[in-house]
Amino acid sequence: MKIAIVTDSTSYLSKEQIEKNNITIIPIPVIIDNKIYNEGVDITTGEFYEKLKTSDSFPSTSQPSVGEMINLYDRLGSEGYDVVLSIHLTNTISGFVDNLKNIAPTIESTRVIPYDSGITVMLMGYLALEAAKMAKEEADIDDIINRLDDLKTTLGEYFIVDDLQNLVRGGRLSNASAFIGSVLKIKPILTFDSVSNKIVAFEKIRSTKKAIKRVEDLFEEHRSSIDYPLRGLIIHANDEASALKWQVKMKKKYPDMTFDISYFGPVIGTHLGEKALALAWIKDFDQA
Repeated sequence: MKIAIVTDSTSYLSKEQIEKNNITIIPIPVIIDNKIYNEGVDITTGEFYEKLKTSDSFPSTSQPSVGEMINLYDRLGSEGYDVVLSIHLTNTISGFVDNLKNIAPTIESTRVIPYDSGITVMLMGYLALEAAKMAKEEADIDDIINRLDDLKTTLGEYFIVDDLQNLVRGGRLSNASAFIGSVLKIKPILTFDSVSNKIVAFEKIRSTKKAIKRVEDLFEEHRSSIDYPLRGLIIHANDEASALKWQVKMKKKYPDMTFDISYFGPVIGTHLGEKALALAWIKDFDQA
């Protein structure tokens, strides 16, 4: 069985990872001042954050067209793929994956399986990489999905944002009324609720330094409660220096762990805003 792996641009995989693992990327559109840009195609992450500083309106995001997706799946079918596993950002951020579930039964050229990652960013990228690795090894599609389901249960993350206004305006924060960051001058800590997969405000902290310390403590609490190795991930929104500094600190504290660096690109940066930081983790798929 020949299996194709598809994911979207919010996985923030590198060009090398995409090419090496034969992963197809679907660009998610971001709209700035009424102009549509396809993430990673028409606009780089650096260009996006520069445009944010001078844009006249709050940016927004959209979805790839249904026709575009049908054409993609038909093309993969014509290339001999029996199954397309399409891994995408959680439906609590975008309705994209739900739309794919509606069109999947209409695709006759191949079997399309839309998969809700329950997350986004490089954590979703890890799922796509693992799926691609297993597909290359000619694993059964059910085994691949079971593996992803297992890895999903090990995901964890805490986001530190400068300002909640982006999330509030975009309607992506479920308990926004309890946290008004721009007024209180706080550094809200956010996370994905483990049941609903919605972004929720977890705690409000008075400084970035204290927020980072609190996130580290939460990570240690979790790490101490499990019996499998973790892979860490530090994510930044146009603040690589802070991410690298945090990475050095975490590597020193946990020398046996891998801590990768990634970023919030245009689509997710639209919701989190510049200077956001996150500590995330997943079961180390290279070890367990």
